[in-house]
Amino acid sequence: MKKTMALCTRLPEEELEKLKETCDITVCGELKHGKGNAPEEQTREECMGKEMVVLGDEYAGTETIKAWLDSGMKFIGVAKGTPATVDFGAIQAGGLDLHYTPGRNRVAVAEFAMGMMIAMARHLAISAEGLHKGEHCGPAKENIYDVPDVKNVTFGPLDENHPFMDYGIGFELYGKTLGIAGYGAIGREVAVRAKAFGMKILAYDPYLDPAKIEADGCVPADLDTMLANSDIVSIHLPVLPSTRASVNKDWFKKMKKSAYLLNTARAAVIDQKDFVEALQNGEIAGAATDVYWEEPVPVNHPLLKMRNVLCTPHMAGLTTDVDGWSGRMMAEEIDAYLAGEKGKYLWKVRK
Repeated sequence: MKKTMALCTRLPEEELEKLKETCDITVCGELKHGKGNAPEEQTREECMGKEMVVLGDEYAGTETIKAWLDSGMKFIGVAKGTPATVDFGAIQAGGLDLHYTPGRNRVAVAEFAMGMMIAMARHLAISAEGLHKGEHCGPAKENIYDVPDVKNVTFGPLDENHPFMDYGIGFELYGKTLGIAGYGAIGREVAVRAKAFGMKILAYDPYLDPAKIEADGCVPADLDTMLANSDIVSIHLPVLPSTRASVNKDWFKKMKKSAYLLNTARAAVIDQKDFVEALQNGEIAGAATDVYWEEPVPVNHPLLKMRNVLCTPHMAGLTTDVDGWSGRMMAEEIDAYLAGEKGKYLWKVRK
């Protein structure tokens, strides 16, 4: 008899075809209705009575998990890097493991973080936006293709009206020190790429064997050393009781006044008020953030008005490739379950 599966997230086509030989698969949740169109109550009903439930971004609280367990669920997977959308306690109480896809977007976030570093260091966003708004531009021309014969084409003399004076010239990443707070899957990917730019890496992760950091050609450091010596500090911490609002005024006081802070993790690890005040008071030179304490970010949030802050709308971990990575990882977990083996990617409570 075939296994029954409720599938709410994409799996590789070849894996899906193979699974159809041993499983009756019912498409549910966002995979059926589209992103953001799968309320928990609806998903609960669609997945009832299935031995295997494989979720994407769908929510499953205590009541939902208990209902699925009572109806025969023996396997649950969540294709996310952090399965915060489900009640892990209820899953544990039911005697099941929670399968997930750690590091599925590690490449996406790492590449985005490097892009933010470059944009932050060279003032790319503010200068690009300025030109789009017509700042530091010449007068309108009837024929833009009629250009003067000038060998050294520039924006003119370096005076108070020059874009370099307005937006700033910026600095190179080469030779600078990058502090990485949290040397997990994403932190490591950032370190590998930053080293290719000629940066020195100081990695702070009190839970990791320093030898693993050294093996990547990076320097393990305590928090104070990392903060005091970094030109850029990149945050890659999970939201835990021990990390919530831990990036606070004490951190900023220990950083160089010329240093920048970059956050592609979660806003909750940063004390919002302390962060805003550190930027307003010049305790740090600037920042780049992809995440906020409330999303969508309020239109009147002070970060959006600061010229020394680069803001993006929580897009670091989203690429057209991420679903492929998570799908392959989740397929491994499903295959292990069907073979009677323990999964490789099992969620554990962290403090």
